[in-house]
Amino acid sequence: MSLSCFELGERMLAVEEARAAVLALAEGPLPDECVALRSLRGRVLSEPLLAPIDVPQNTNAAMDGVALAWPEAVPSDGFLRVAEIFAGHTAQRPLGAGECAGITTGAPLPSGTDTVIMREQLVIDSDAGGEVHVRVERAERVRRGQNVRQAGEDIPRGAVALDAGTRLGAAELGLIASWGLAEARVVRRPRVALFSTGDEVAAPGEALPAAGIFDANRFALMALVEEHGGEVIDLGILPDERDAIADGLARAAAEADLVLSSGGVSVGDADHTRAALLEQGRAGLLEDRHPPRATTGLRTAGRAGVPFLGLPGNPVASDGDLPAVRRAVAGPAAGSRGRPGRSG
Repeated sequence: MSLSCFELGERMLAVEEARAAVLALAEGPLPDECVALRSLRGRVLSEPLLAPIDVPQNTNAAMDGVALAWPEAVPSDGFLRVAEIFAGHTAQRPLGAGECAGITTGAPLPSGTDTVIMREQLVIDSDAGGEVHVRVERAERVRRGQNVRQAGEDIPRGAVALDAGTRLGAAELGLIASWGLAEARVVRRPRVALFSTGDEVAAPGEALPAAGIFDANRFALMALVEEHGGEVIDLGILPDERDAIADGLARAAAEADLVLSSGGVSVGDADHTRAALLEQGRAGLLEDRHPPRATTGLRTAGRAGVPFLGLPGNPVASDGDLPAVRRAVAGPAAGSRGRPGRSG
């Protein structure tokens, strides 16, 4: 039986240990920013949103029909219709006893009324003088307050309607728009720089050298980053040269919140990523359970020390490490101090 790589060198961490080590690389939450409503889909709130108005704003009709004050005793000749109220308009005066107003769905109820009776339950008559009287069929089935939406019934003014850490989808954007808000504060998207290494690696669309392979990992990683709300800084393919890799790392450290690489993180003669990183930061083997996997996490040089995850070049092995990358990009709840906030 051949010797296992796990019998030599550093102790390999279990998945939970590795996850904790990856999260510990981040020094704090991402900053927030103000973003326009039309660009908020998929972003994460950095602060609670309080309803600035009642939703709905006015007590209004939930059906087309008439609005009136429902009496204890229904007049035999019906109710006198004195106005027509359409959505977006208000009554000119309060209604008195025995009066009603035609009303459309969404129109504010006139002062002095408490009930809406749907059009299908009404009989409308006009007399010679031009007055319109409305009689109610099956009056015994009317309940005071029916077909009325109260102001603030959905969300009262000042209520916390969306918590910090909420990821905004279609429903949340509709809610924000219903308050008249044109923007919101969200967690900034994490900037993730990534590159592949290897003289044998060729970009898709280019001619494949006799001893070459196409770069699959970088495109899988870019898609993964974007799926989880990150912004990609694509550094392309770097050759197996320590200086070229060091230059790429320096640029990544200056621009990104997280750096991902594919290939060159093991201990072979052409594996220069680890050496270049050791010149700029500190390194530690995080996870290696199924060869040829060897994920290295370290902090590169640059502003505040940028977390780095080095994935193996073997596509199957690199894909096996994608859950660790997913966790690093998505992170826990937004704004958790000492951990990377969820991308916003």
